[in-house]
Amino acid sequence: MTLETVPAYGGEHVGRVGERAVVVGASVSGLLAARVLADGFDRVTVVERNVLPDEPVARDGAPQSLHPHLLQGSGRAILDDLFPDFGDEFVGAGGLVIDAASDFNFYDEDGYVAHPPARIPLYAGSRPLLEYVVRKRVSSIDGVRMLDGCHVTDYRVDDDGETVTGVEIRGESETALSADLTVDATGRASRTPRWLDNHGYAPPEVAEVTVDLAYSTVTVDRDTDDTRAFWAPASPPYTRGGGTVPVEAGRRQLVLTGVHGDEPPTDVDEFRAFASTLQITELAEILECHEILSEDAVYYPFPSNRRRYYENLDRFPDGLVVVGDAIASYNPVYGQGMSVAALHALVLHHTLADDGLGDLAVRFFDDAEQVIDTAWLMAVGADFQFPQTTGPKPRGVGLMGWYLSRLTRKAHTDRDLAERLVRVILMEKPPTSLFRPGVMGRVLKPSIYSPHQTNT
Repeated sequence: MTLETVPAYGGEHVGRVGERAVVVGASVSGLLAARVLADGFDRVTVVERNVLPDEPVARDGAPQSLHPHLLQGSGRAILDDLFPDFGDEFVGAGGLVIDAASDFNFYDEDGYVAHPPARIPLYAGSRPLLEYVVRKRVSSIDGVRMLDGCHVTDYRVDDDGETVTGVEIRGESETALSADLTVDATGRASRTPRWLDNHGYAPPEVAEVTVDLAYSTVTVDRDTDDTRAFWAPASPPYTRGGGTVPVEAGRRQLVLTGVHGDEPPTDVDEFRAFASTLQITELAEILECHEILSEDAVYYPFPSNRRRYYENLDRFPDGLVVVGDAIASYNPVYGQGMSVAALHALVLHHTLADDGLGDLAVRFFDDAEQVIDTAWLMAVGADFQFPQTTGPKPRGVGLMGWYLSRLTRKAHTDRDLAERLVRVILMEKPPTSLFRPGVMGRVLKPSIYSPHQTNT
């Protein structure tokens, strides 16, 4: 499920669902969940264990904030629907709108993918800036409260243990919050599976696909009119990759990645040397010509994709739902996380609109499964290109990988195929759109390939 296959947001379709809702976690996923809950609940409280900053700076509890984030097309469109004039506010705060059809340069299969013919707008800025603007918009909604510096210690339940009725908290004058609905948006470290196990419920099965990713990021200065973005993911036999995106305040973030033990350095001089070994030269040239504003590179390890199969549970408590990375987290180099969070919020909106709180979790998990399936197949399918990757392999990954490899090579010179590929990568269109007869005919048609196309 992608933007094309989910009905658009319509706040007027949600009637009053309940009096109070609680969202645990002020991540992008939690903030967007709070936004859609505000349509149906009188009061929505977002509980965050860390103190939320009053400006667009990296916050505690979000270690990936200092690394590049490029909101995909599906996420951009959903934010625009949820928050009127969001783009104007984002740009007003310093963010950029770039064009994936001219600014974004994607290198894969030994060449650059051609620039698509149609404009594809993307929001570009640091993760702290995007999160700050979203948090401001959510906080301004009547009935929404941010309760930061508070730690949720447990879920509250009714006497039968069948319904979650709120949360126990520590760090405020309040010790508990009652709720008709509690949303777990605490991310990959979610404790809901353990809670289920401790309260007589089966926890969800877990799938892990290990890619042993590590990445390091520096911030460099940027000519204000240079809005180029580059991305060259690691692809066999190359275990190294890298990319860069423009961000606010005349800067850009530049990241180097390595998989299966090929770790990028944190020392700036070694960082430059690592960049010079990539298949593309642009990142090394940027580092050579622009001042590095970081003393050291910020390092982050990501051992594995992880998915919890909540949709397969036979029994789940009422009054509770899980969203975002707390269900599934994906190799971050593919940039799916925030857009999947936005799609989850859109699915939650429609689930509430359809039948309120009745069997909400069961219905939401069933619908969200389609979003997760798409993102999971794209992420782990790419990771399984490496023979060292371990874990449960989705059926058909090998054949799909072969086809996408061929399509990507054709897209080096075919702008229409390039647009179709980019819109799938941006989760605007489903992967099935790449298997339509007219597309398959162009992909499978024999041709002479000329490598090392360039867009710059």
